[in-house]
Amino acid sequence: MSLRTRSAGRTRLGRLTLAAAVVAPALALAACGGGGGTGSGADSPYGFAAEEQEADSPITVWVDASREPAVEAFTKAHPDVPVNVETYDGGANGSGSFQTKITAFDQAGSGWPDVVFSTQNNDAAWAAVGQTPFAAPLDKGYFDQEFLDGFTPGALDPTTVDGTVYGLRNDLASVVTWYDQSLFDEFGYEVPTTWEEYEALGEQVAEEHPGYIVGSVGDAWAPEVYFWGAKAPINTVTGTDTFSTDTSDPNAVRMAEILDNLIESGSVVQDSVFDAEFVSKYSGKTLMLPGPIWFSGALFQNKDSLDAPEGTIAAGLPLAWEGQEAVTGNVGGGTWFVSQHSKNLEAAKTFLEFVTSSDEYQVELGPGLPAYASAAEKWLANQAESGYFAGDFAENVTTASGQVWDGWGYPRFSQEAVFAKTVTPELAAGKKLVDLLPDWQTALENEAQVNGYTVE
Repeated sequence: MSLRTRSAGRTRLGRLTLAAAVVAPALALAACGGGGGTGSGADSPYGFAAEEQEADSPITVWVDASREPAVEAFTKAHPDVPVNVETYDGGANGSGSFQTKITAFDQAGSGWPDVVFSTQNNDAAWAAVGQTPFAAPLDKGYFDQEFLDGFTPGALDPTTVDGTVYGLRNDLASVVTWYDQSLFDEFGYEVPTTWEEYEALGEQVAEEHPGYIVGSVGDAWAPEVYFWGAKAPINTVTGTDTFSTDTSDPNAVRMAEILDNLIESGSVVQDSVFDAEFVSKYSGKTLMLPGPIWFSGALFQNKDSLDAPEGTIAAGLPLAWEGQEAVTGNVGGGTWFVSQHSKNLEAAKTFLEFVTSSDEYQVELGPGLPAYASAAEKWLANQAESGYFAGDFAENVTTASGQVWDGWGYPRFSQEAVFAKTVTPELAAGKKLVDLLPDWQTALENEAQVNGYTVE
């Protein structure tokens, strides 16, 4: 992993892109061992064996480029707290850079950052375990319970390991059904509410308006958009160390067939939404785009991306199988971790409280729905007041955040990386997704076994 060190006061505002967080069931993973500092967790005010503290020492914070505004806002609000900021990829698309670097520091016995932002929901699964875990427990005396209770119910579940909270969520990333109301009006179409209607619309668009699209599978998180929302049991974690995947499940097969049909027709594309080519080809031609809430700021309101005109884009409710209740998935997962090795835990706590709950960052600069409830209310109010979105934006986003399916887990490895390596290249080579399902399952099972899971 390449780290780029900057003085926090000199960082420039990065383009608001990926930020996400997830409302989902808690991980039932066993946390082993204790802290690596002096004293025991029992006699520590933090709830773990902390290092000897140095009150005036600077804290080192790792963020991806999109979180640089968070650090800038913090240093402006707290100029008395010295911060060294280092940018890295945030573990995007399951790169594993966070874990790789921390493992190297563990072996060296030094070098750990004080605070790390990760885009990956599953990083708590490894950062909270081991003889000397990297992540500090946050609900054993470190943070006030009143502050932790301020998060949206369920927001901290993905970072809760064996009943203990190890990370704070940045924002919620439930999948909604983005669509262009102006195009629906122009074409005389009705917004689909089921996956069956979605497929029919995609075929109709391909025939009547070629070049317009209803979705994309060009990013590593495509399974979280389509298969998670289809209730396909592809990424299931049970108990502490059991993993299962079933790509032959009817929901998985049906979703693969839908995507194959629409890829062949051209209304679902294989371009990444962050590629310049996607922007040039599909600006003004994106009829629909199922995706996370953070698409609001990352794509539609971003002048460097789709830059949709005001009043055209709406966030629809998640799609359902005909006759069933709708569920949805999550994409990404913005999580803030504090290191057990930090020598200035008070400064780290002040930083995390600010970046997760402050108006200055979460309400005024955040590209997606904050995980902290009071900030989320204000963010939604700002969106409504702006008049940018068509339809019932606040109501639909709020509803979707409570519809995340609980059959998708958070293992100690990235299913995104497995999909990107196993499926994406073969799709690009012209193979059918439905024919790749067995290979995808085998790759997931192999990865699970490598990471110590019993595969059912």
